[in-house]
This record gives sequence, structure tokens and C-alpha cells, in this order.
Amino acid sequence: MAWVGQVTAVRDNKDKAAFAELFAYFAPRVKSFLMKSGASPDLAEECTQEVMATLWNKAHLFDPTKASVSTWIFTIARNRKIDLLRKQKRPEPEDLPWGPEAEPDQADALGLQQETEKLGQALATLPAEQRKLIERAYFGELSHSEIAAETGLPLGTIKSRIRLALDRLRHAMK
Repeated sequence: MAWVGQVTAVRDNKDKAAFAELFAYFAPRVKSFLMKSGASPDLAEECTQEVMATLWNKAHLFDPTKASVSTWIFTIARNRKIDLLRKQKRPEPEDLPWGPEAEPDQADALGLQQETEKLGQALATLPAEQRKLIERAYFGELSHSEIAAETGLPLGTIKSRIRLALDRLRHAMK
């Protein structure tokens, strides 16, 4: 139960002293963990700062019945590192021409409309749990871990349900 009191104080009272204790203990360990897992010192520092900011802003999401404080913090660190690495690997957008876009031809517009309707019908046939997760992940633009934190479901369950839903949608769209 070590550190639960500090997280609770941060959650309930925005206690800066409790947060300072958490920061002093966990920040160097998180940075070291990230560097040992292959992150550059700059990336590790940036990620550590984001992890600690997340701890401050989302202390209300911590549930001591599901994980220890250190497990929760290091899971945030791992997920944040993955998010930052994904951002770095995204290609730069191409130069886009200025001015109005050419109107799509009628066949393309009709095809797109039909596919959109078919996708809507396929989404409607999904079980409610899977449909809600697909909507949060793709329309709400939430990460799997954010959905898990929001719903209280285990991360593995979130991933499995989304994978099953995507598989059903793939088959329905053929």
C-alpha cells in the first residue's frame, strides 16, 4: 500500500507536497526504465514529464484494487513512450495544393455513399459492447488504455473486443 496515501492526497486535495514525494521517488526511476527500454535521454525526459503530469491530472483514475501505484505509473510510462514513438514515426504531410478541390466524379461519390451505408449497417449488427468500443476508439479517437481507464475494463478485454469487432466488420464489408 506504499504511495497510495500520496496519490489519494493528490487526487482529493491536489496536495503539492504529496506530489513532490511521488515525483522525487518515481521520476528518476521512470526515466531510467524508459532509457533501459531503448528511449533516448531526450525522449525519456519528455516522456517522464508527461507521465508525472498525467499522475497529477488523472490521479482520480488510480484504483488500488487493480494495481499498485508503481505498476500504474510504469504502465502509464510504457504507454506514453509508445505514443511518442508512434508520433515520431509518422511521415510529414505532403504539400497540399491550395484552392478548391476537384469535385469527385459521380461514380466515386455514389460508391463512397454505398460503402458508408454498408459500414453503418455492419456497425449496427455488432454486439453493443463491441460497437461502443469501436465508436470510442475510432470516432472518439481514444487509445485502448484510455478506453480501459474510462470503462474500468481490463486492457486485454478492450483489445480483444475491438479485434473481434474489426474482424466482423471486415467480413461484413466484403
